Amino acid sequence: MDIYNIFLVLSMAAGFFMAFSLGANDVANSMASAVGAKAITVRQAVIIAGTLTFVGAVFLGSHVTATITRGIINPDQITDPRIMMLGMFSALVAASLWVLIASLTALPVSSTHSIVGSILGFGIVAGGPQVVNWWILSGVVLSWIISPLFAGTIAFLIFSHIRKYIFYKKHFLQQARSWAPRWIGLTALILGYSFIYKTPVGQDLEMTRITALIFTSLLAGCAWFAGRMIINRITREKEQTVEEVEGIFRKMQIMTSSYVALSHGANDVANAIGPVAAIYILARHHQLVQAAEIPIFMLVLGGLGLSAGIALLGKKVIATVGSRITTLTNTRGFAVDFSAATTVLIASNMGMPVSTTHACVGGVTGVGLARGFSSINFSVLLRIVGYWVLTVPIAAFTSIVIFQILKWIFI
Repeated sequence: MDIYNIFLVLSMAAGFFMAFSLGANDVANSMASAVGAKAITVRQAVIIAGTLTFVGAVFLGSHVTATITRGIINPDQITDPRIMMLGMFSALVAASLWVLIASLTALPVSSTHSIVGSILGFGIVAGGPQVVNWWILSGVVLSWIISPLFAGTIAFLIFSHIRKYIFYKKHFLQQARSWAPRWIGLTALILGYSFIYKTPVGQDLEMTRITALIFTSLLAGCAWFAGRMIINRITREKEQTVEEVEGIFRKMQIMTSSYVALSHGANDVANAIGPVAAIYILARHHQLVQAAEIPIFMLVLGGLGLSAGIALLGKKVIATVGSRITTLTNTRGFAVDFSAATTVLIASNMGMPVSTTHACVGGVTGVGLARGFSSINFSVLLRIVGYWVLTVPIAAFTSIVIFQILKWIFI
């Protein structure tokens, strides 16, 4: 067996390992606010997220992915396909290890930034500093600050609006009947846009902005009308209590969390399987490629890894984001989900590599701050931010060590 076939087999295992780590950390974030607000139990979150993530990865996941991930390094500077193969494998293992360590310590980190850091590490060693696209890397660093601040601000404003126009009014159940359908319509608008621009299937539709606007507006109108009918029906005989208002937002929150899990599977499977697909092409053609087709069995492998990760280790990160930063209710959880989805959508359309993890944590912090500084557990929050800052350098250093060892053994 030659070096290419050896690393093709090893990369399959490494791809599953990356998907497992990613499921335990990133995907768990999608259900954290729903569990923290007690809209669903941890067991239900694991079943829902595991199923939807697998469906998203296999049926909506990208079948083509850029191999020299996200333009972090210039592949023209590394002409030996064996070096590139060892580097991609090293990056995959290094990123997997860091995300797994973060999951075991129950702290949410960005898998995308782990991959960026590990690619950066082997890229500098293999091709020198000039191989790195420093402009894109600076955007990644900037997103550490912008995405949580942006999501936190949106979550703060949404929850403040809910308190002012629903809970602080005399007839607050009647106010909830009036405002909740509008939030449902607005949520459908955001999720519709997110599906079109953030999932591979939506992008394949190739809608123009005008067509997308008409489509999502119709979707939002239908959602508003259906939401109004359902809410009026289920609250008609109910007494005016805070629990009834929270119950309305509980159902909305389950829908938004489920969408985030589905979207995670569709988007993040490429983080785990993309480098495997690149090694697959290198093993077959002994040539560098700019983009690689991902065979369906690799998407299934990635989907299984994501589901296994959230099933076995996901509850650790869910507990941190859902309950250890601040106390969540259903209205607060809805504000978190809405702010995270909005932040990721807007930033992605601006070309910024934001992390859903950072946006979720920013949203949780935002609704906590709406109730005052004393509502936030800053020791947990500072530990999370510390892990974010360490992600790129630690992943880069680990990747360099693994790459140098493999290079010394095989080349």
